[in-house]
Amino acid sequence: MKIPVALLSAIGLASATTIAEINGNRFLSPFEGQNVTAVEGLVLAKGPNGLWIRSTQPDDDDLTSEAVYVFDRNVGNGLAVGDVIQLDGTILEYRSTDTHMFLTEITSPRNVQVVARHNPVVAYVVGEDTPNPPTQQFSGLDHGDVFAVPNDVARLSDVNPVLDPSQYAMDFWEALSGELVTIKSPVGVTRPNQFGDTWVLGTWPATGRNEHGGLTMTDKDGNPEAIVIGTPLDGTRNPESKMGDRFADITGIVTYAFGFYRILPLTAVEIEAPASSDADPTTLESRGDCRAVTVGSYNVENLWTESDHLPDIAANIVRYMNTPDLIFVQEVQDNNGPTDDHVVSANLTLATLAASIEEQSGGVLYDFVEVEPVRNQDGGQPGGNIRNAYLYRPDVIELYQPNQGSSTDEAVVVDGPALSFNPGRIDVGNPAWDASRKPLVAAWRAVRGPRNKPFFTVNVHNGSKGGSSTLHGDPRPPVNNGVEKRTEQVESIGNFIESILAQDPKARIIAAGDFNEFDFVQPQVLLREKYNMTHLSTHSLPETERYSYVFDMNSQQLDHIYVSPALVNEQAKIEHIHLAAWLSYPDLVSDHDPLVAVLNVCGC
Repeated sequence: MKIPVALLSAIGLASATTIAEINGNRFLSPFEGQNVTAVEGLVLAKGPNGLWIRSTQPDDDDLTSEAVYVFDRNVGNGLAVGDVIQLDGTILEYRSTDTHMFLTEITSPRNVQVVARHNPVVAYVVGEDTPNPPTQQFSGLDHGDVFAVPNDVARLSDVNPVLDPSQYAMDFWEALSGELVTIKSPVGVTRPNQFGDTWVLGTWPATGRNEHGGLTMTDKDGNPEAIVIGTPLDGTRNPESKMGDRFADITGIVTYAFGFYRILPLTAVEIEAPASSDADPTTLESRGDCRAVTVGSYNVENLWTESDHLPDIAANIVRYMNTPDLIFVQEVQDNNGPTDDHVVSANLTLATLAASIEEQSGGVLYDFVEVEPVRNQDGGQPGGNIRNAYLYRPDVIELYQPNQGSSTDEAVVVDGPALSFNPGRIDVGNPAWDASRKPLVAAWRAVRGPRNKPFFTVNVHNGSKGGSSTLHGDPRPPVNNGVEKRTEQVESIGNFIESILAQDPKARIIAAGDFNEFDFVQPQVLLREKYNMTHLSTHSLPETERYSYVFDMNSQQLDHIYVSPALVNEQAKIEHIHLAAWLSYPDLVSDHDPLVAVLNVCGC
C-alpha cells in the first residue's frame, strides 16, 4: 500500500534484507524459516514481548508492508522509539490456532546494533495517508459471500494469494501489518469484550451503519471496514464503552492476534462523547382481543429462581415490552439452576418470574407452560436443563384444546387442525435435536375471538454457533459451526409447519425465538423460501435496524419472528427493543434484545 515515508537520518550501513522483502506481497513471507541478516528499521513502538520496526528503505510498493514485529521480550532493552537499528534473526510465521491467520515475525534477534537515534516517528492516518478500508469483502476466497455454505472450502494460508488491498479488508490490513497508524474521530460499534478489546470505525465510508452508530450485518456484508482496538501497549486497559461512543483519535500498531487484525493503541482509548444507552419502550399495543395480540420473544440467559437478573428481566418485560399477551421465552433453567441433580421442572422458575412481573406491573397476571426435558439431554449449562417456555396472559389468550405432553410425547397435527399434545414437542427422536433445545409448540385461541380458529406457535432455540472461526480467520468462507445441524432443525420445524398448512392453508402460525442464525443464511433462507414463512423484521423494519445481538464488530439478528401467509398484512409489525445491544457489559441483563410484534390472529 503506497504511503508517504518520513525522511530519516542518513544511515551508513546498507540492509542485506529489507523489511518489504521479508513481508512480500502475500500473506506469508517468502523467507519463512530462513535466517536474515542486517535487517534495518526504525523503532516505531515497544511492547512487553518485542518491538516493531519500519524500513528505512521503502520499496514504494502498495502491497508490501514496510514494518515488522521483532519477537523477543529482551530485545527492547536499551532501545527507544526513534532508534534505527540493524539486526539478524529468523523469520517465523506464528499463529495460536489453525483457524487463525499467521503473523510474520523476526524471532531470535541477534547482533542488534543502534545505528542512529532520535529519528522522527510518523503515524499514517487511515483513510487519509492510506486508501479507505474495503467495505464489503474480507477475502477473495469468499467469492463474494462471507456467509456462504458450504464454508471452509479453502485456506488463505494454503492459497497465499497476492494481496489486493483495494478490494479485500484482510488484504488491506495485512499490507499495513506492523505499521504505526492513526484513526481519526473513531466511533465504537460494540462494547469491549472481556479482554478490553473493542471495535471502532474511523472517518472512512461504511455500509450497514445503524441509527445508534453501530454496523448492522446484512446479506453478504459482515462489515469488514471495522477494526479491533486491542490491549494498549503501555499496560493500561481500555475503558468500558458501548455502541455509538465517540473516542479521541487512536494511534497504535497494526498487528494480528486472537483471530483478528487489530490495532494495539499506544495508550488506552479515551471516550470524548458517550452515546445514550436508553432504549424506548415498544409502541405496539394489544387490543385485548384477536385483532391485535402482542407477541414477544426474549432469551433470558440461563434464568432460574435464584438468578440475580430475574427481577431485571421482569422489569424489562413490564417497562419496555409492555407485558405482551404471549411471550416466547428461551434459556429457562430448572428450579435449582446449575445444580446437577434430578430436578428438571422449571415451574418455580417461571412462577417466580410471573410473580415478579405481577408485582412490578401492578397486577398483570401471567400463566406459563413448559415441557420438562429429560435430564441433561438438551444442552446448555450442565445441570440447568435449559428449555423454552411460554408466558401468557390468560385474560387475553388460552390454550386451544389443552393436552399436556411430556418430553417423549410427539405432538402431531390432528383433524381441525389441532395438536395431539398441547403444549408439546415435535419430531421426537430426530437426531437433529440431540443435545439441543427442543422446539415447544402450542395451539392458542383468543379469549375474545372465534372459538374454533386457533393460531399455532413454535418456540425455537436452535443449535449454537459456538466453535465458529472468526471473520478474519484462515478458513474461507469462515466456519459457521453447526450450520448443518441448524439446517436440519429448520427442516424439522418446517415439516411441522407444512403439516398444519396441509389441513388449513390459511392457518395462522408464528415461529419465533433464538434461531442462532442470520435471516440471509441457509437455514433461515430455507424457512422463508421452502416453507413460505415471512420474516417479520424484513416485513416492517429498515435493513440496518434489524438486530438483536452484538458480536465482534456486528449488530446482528439471531432472534426472529416468522409468520405464515395468513398473518402477513399491514397491521403486522415488529419492534426490536435494544436492552442489550446499546449497553456496556456491567449493565447487561441478558445478552439478547427482546422483540415485540402485534398480529391479527382472528382468522377472519
